[in-house]
Amino acid sequence: MGCVMELLKLIAMDRDDLEVVSAHLQDSTVKTGEILWRPAENRVVIALDRFDWEAASGQNPHWQRRRTALRFDRVLACKCKNVSASDRDKVLNLLGVHFSEQESPGGTVTLLFEDGAALRLDVECLEVEVADLGPVWACDCCPDHSRDLEPAAGDVRSA
Repeated sequence: MGCVMELLKLIAMDRDDLEVVSAHLQDSTVKTGEILWRPAENRVVIALDRFDWEAASGQNPHWQRRRTALRFDRVLACKCKNVSASDRDKVLNLLGVHFSEQESPGGTVTLLFEDGAALRLDVECLEVEVADLGPVWACDCCPDHSRDLEPAAGDVRSA
């Protein structure tokens, strides 16, 4: 009998909280059509397929993804780089979520994706929520970042 994992629900109100959110969301996949900028509500909502790192490293490790919602409130502006709204089915792999404070408590949240794609959210303050929506399914591979730690040819310089 498999163990039942609790649904993840996190709220981030500062940089430390956002680092926890980022760790849980690393390697989530997102379709560009599921990134919703709602300027009238000062909100960005993203539906993503989160890789469940807790399940992958638990007592009985297994690989799975979970349908998850990510919401940013108090968003003043949303800009994107290498993300096309017209290509709604393009899948992006989330590498991390970072906060850079400008005029406290406001600043910029940056969502970094593979291949140089990024979203930049100018926020009044950090107000972020992550909530698993329920659906869970097995996946056949675990994201591997060991290659990220190895220097590429040409990156190594001798003294």
